[in-house]
Formats: sequence, C-alpha cells, structure tokens
Amino acid sequence: MKAYDVIVVGGGHAGIEAAWAAARLGARVGLVTSNPERIGLMPCNPAVGGPGKSQLVAELEALGGLMGKLADATAIHTRVLNRSKGPAVQSLRVQVDRDLYALEAQRVLLAHPQIESIRAEVSALWIEQGVLRGVLTVDGRRLAGQAVVIASGTFLQGVVWYGRQSRPAGRQGEPPARFLSQSLRAVDHRLLRFKTGTPPRIQADSVDYEKLEVVPADDPPETFAGKPGPHATARPTWQTRTTEATHRLIQENLHLSPLYGGDIEGVGPRYCPSIEDKVVRFSDKETHVLFVEPDGLHTTELYLQGFSSSLPPELQVRMVQTLPGFEKAIIQRFAYAVEYDAVDPLELTPGLQSRKLPGLFTAGQLNGTSGYEEAAAQGLLAGLNAARYAMGLTEVCLPRESGYIGVMVDDLVHRGVDEPYRMMTSRVELRLLCRADNADERLVPLAATWGLRPMADLQAVRAKYARVEGELLRLQKSRLDGVSALQYLRRPEASYEQLLQVIGQPEVPLAKAEAYQVEVRAKYAGYMERQARLREKLKELETYLLPRTLDYAQVPSLSKEAVEKLGRIRPHSVAEASRVPGIRDSDLTALLVYITKMPAPA
Repeated sequence: MKAYDVIVVGGGHAGIEAAWAAARLGARVGLVTSNPERIGLMPCNPAVGGPGKSQLVAELEALGGLMGKLADATAIHTRVLNRSKGPAVQSLRVQVDRDLYALEAQRVLLAHPQIESIRAEVSALWIEQGVLRGVLTVDGRRLAGQAVVIASGTFLQGVVWYGRQSRPAGRQGEPPARFLSQSLRAVDHRLLRFKTGTPPRIQADSVDYEKLEVVPADDPPETFAGKPGPHATARPTWQTRTTEATHRLIQENLHLSPLYGGDIEGVGPRYCPSIEDKVVRFSDKETHVLFVEPDGLHTTELYLQGFSSSLPPELQVRMVQTLPGFEKAIIQRFAYAVEYDAVDPLELTPGLQSRKLPGLFTAGQLNGTSGYEEAAAQGLLAGLNAARYAMGLTEVCLPRESGYIGVMVDDLVHRGVDEPYRMMTSRVELRLLCRADNADERLVPLAATWGLRPMADLQAVRAKYARVEGELLRLQKSRLDGVSALQYLRRPEASYEQLLQVIGQPEVPLAKAEAYQVEVRAKYAGYMERQARLREKLKELETYLLPRTLDYAQVPSLSKEAVEKLGRIRPHSVAEASRVPGIRDSDLTALLVYITKMPAPA
C-alpha cells in the first residue's frame, strides 16, 4: 500500500499548485489523475492574467507558485491591459501555447523528487472511525495520506450539453468523476450545482483575417516572473463583432438552449456569460466584441473568446458564419456547457480545510470559483496547509488586507457563493496598496517564513525596497524649481526618467522595476496614505471578536436579515461581519455596542 503525506486529486491548475506547494515544504505528494498526460491542460482559453487575475498570478509568483513561470515560458502574445489607467488596475494578459503549457507543467512538476504521479480515478475518501486515512480508487487500491486535497475542477458528476442533448463528462472527451460527490455528502458537505461553458474552436485557415481588427503584442513583452519566453511576441490576436444576424439567430432559437429550455439546473457565471445570455440580458446592445486568439504556435485552431454557447452544433455553424471574417469559417470543436458539483465554501476554513473532516482540503472550481488563476491561487494555499497538517503544524491563511488571494478566500469562506466566483479589481478595497507590482514586498516575507521560498529571496526583496526608499529620500532632499524633486515628480507631466536627466542618477542606478516603484510611490502617495488609514480601521474591527455561541437574536436593534445571515455564517469578528452581503452599518453598530458590554470571559 502506497503512503504519502499529501494526496492531491486532480491535475488542473489548482492541483498543480497544491502539489508543488506541498512538495516545497518537503511533503511526499501523490498526484492522482485519470490521465497524467492531461496535467496542465487548458480546456478553455489558453491565456493567463487579465484584470483582477494578473494580480492573483503576481501573488502566486511571490508565494513561490508555478503559474507565472509557466505562462512566461510558453507565451505567444503578451499585452498590458488598462495601461492608460492607474497602477492598481493595470493587468498583464499572456496568451500561451496550449500544448506547450501542459508539457511544461508536466516537465517541471513531475521532475520534483517529492511528487509521484498516480493514474487512477478516486472512488471515495478513505475514512476509518471518523478519521481521514487517504483515498480509495475505482480499481480497488488504497492510497494512504495524512491529508487530502481535492482539486477536481468541473469533473464531479459532470454533464456536458450540446443543445438539448447531454452526456456525462468532466469536459470534452473526458469522463466525469462519478463517485466523490457521494463521499463528500457522506461527511455532511452541502453541494452546489454550477455551470460553465466554452466557445467553439475555429479552423484557422478558414478565417478572412483582412476583415478582423489586429491586436498586436507588446514589444518588448512584460512578464510575470521576470524572464520572457522565446515566443512572447510571436502572434497577434484579433477582434471581430456579433451582428444583427447573429442576435436574430440566437433569439429565434432560444428554445434549443438547455439553459433557457430548463434542462440545466446549474447556475452559470454572471461575469462570463454565454453569448445567448449576452443577447438576452443586454438586448439594448446591437453588437458585442469578440476576441479571436490562437491556441498555439503549431495548432490549427482559433479560440473565439466571448462566444461561449450551449446551442446545438448545427446552429453554432450558422451563428459563427454571421461574424465578419467568419463567413466561411469551419468549426473544429463545438462549444458546449458543463454542469458540475461544487462544495459550499462556507464549510471551509480560511486555510481551505473542511470544517466537516479534518485533513481534507479543497481548491479551485470545486470551491465555487471560475478561472484558472482563481483555481491556482486556492491550490497553493490548500497544498501549503495540507503539508502543514501532515507535519503537525497549525493552519495559516492570507488575511484580506494582504492582497487579492486573501480577498478571494475571505469572500468564499465568509460570504459564500451563489454563482461561480470571479476575481475582479473592484472586489479589493485596498487595491492601490495591493498592486501586482508590489506583490513581492507584501508576500515574499510570508513565503519565506512558511518555507515556500528560500531566505535568500527575502533578502533580495528587502534590498530592492531599501534601494527604492533610499531613492525616495534622495528625491526629498534634492531641490528643483523651488520644491523638492519628490514633490516635482508628483506633477502629472513629470516622469522619473526625465527627472534623472536634471538631478542626475543615484550612486547605484535603479533597475526598471525599482524605478517604477519610485514613480508610483511618489505620484500616488496621498491615495496610498488614505488606503493605509482604511487598512488600520479594518484591522481595528478585526479585534472585536464575535463568540461562536453568540445568539444574534438577542442583540438589540439587529435587523432580521443580519440575525439570519450572521447566525448561519458565524463570522469570527466584526470585520468579517461587515463583509457579509446585506449587513448594514447600523447592524455593525449594534454588534459593537452589544459585545463591548458583554462580560469578559473568565
């Protein structure tokens, strides 16, 4: 019988990061997948990053994760979005080679001496006398593990839909995970039913590119981890638009949609709707932008972003051919919708451990999220804590004010989800303090403390920001046009590069990333100070703890909605209570008055 410290079930982005994080701590990891050759596969868009998501990848990189490095190594098109806006919302998006990404993920992951790939389908959690012992496989094996991370993506009781026709599948061409849902219910987990989808893939040589708008790659390319791959500017992407004919076809055939026909029970993602949803929900819009993106350097497929659909294949052909440039397009793989089971994340700890079964961790779409980046970030946290559990160490978490991963996990485990959760910059209250460019300053210290990165990395980060602070001090002492150089740099038309031409370089010239930090900190100092005060206020609310046994019905002036929601969610502090949807300022005031009058525990 094989024995491991940590067993990871699933080889998608969550499973990859979970296995990697656990192995970095020295845990013996068994990575269980039905087909190891599918590890790292990108079943939807082969891209990493974008608004809200590139910040997650930057934080993963700071914490020692893999996604940023894999994306850089296999990039074929890179572009910074929102470049004209402030640094808080600027976002790197990297189109990768779909096949190369999976191969690189397998090469790096399976070369780690602490990670063993296991080909199997898990049939159940192995539990004896209420204690998790590992997992059982369909072919009768027992895989012993002190901790288990389930990162099953869309595979739990997965069903794919093409029009009103369906079949069991986790994604196109792969069978679902048939038994784990039953095992999770057996330990009293509440399961949700969600839905997502993917667009059609178009034969590349059947498209008239002259009718498309070219979106060139940035040159030189930006990166997540500092080293661009050899093909980072190799391919353009393009844009096209839906037409009146597209919308008419969809509206006339909504009865063929499994969603509008009532066949699909799962709830879909609000912020990544199907083309049918867009046409119905935004009926005032005459057109919708679509992005045309290559799947790789040597593939024959194009990804039609924004055209996700569950309508029948023969109708998809007609819909696609209404698009400019696609009049003769050939669909190589049809769009489909997929329904799957997800756990209720309210039943998880902030370290993504089950509150129902110690030693069980979950990550990714299983936790009710949508997107590669969200999955990967959860995977790292779950794998880290699974290894710590196996080593007898206490669970760790990322507080909300630490950045995007902290916000996402806090939202999941304290607010819950009623639809697939997608990270957005608007969810992050302190987004100017939690930018992608300063993720190393915020999170490398934690990564080094937890054993995810070597102490030498921490020393390098400290040296980097010491140089930044030293240069800010030099600018404060230098004079230009009657003001300090630092004040001068705060003018909208001034830049650090221009300033250096007047006052001269520092004794040791700064690297590009360091110079960027100087300029951002100078120009946005006032806004950052304001957010720093907000952070302190939020920390103060964290100190007001709410007893687990508190009877909210006894709190005077608390609204009925607050009584119901707080009694169900059981937040640990007033700060957590403030983030529960529907909780008003008056409810928080009532809580503060009540708990400050409560007698101190004996």
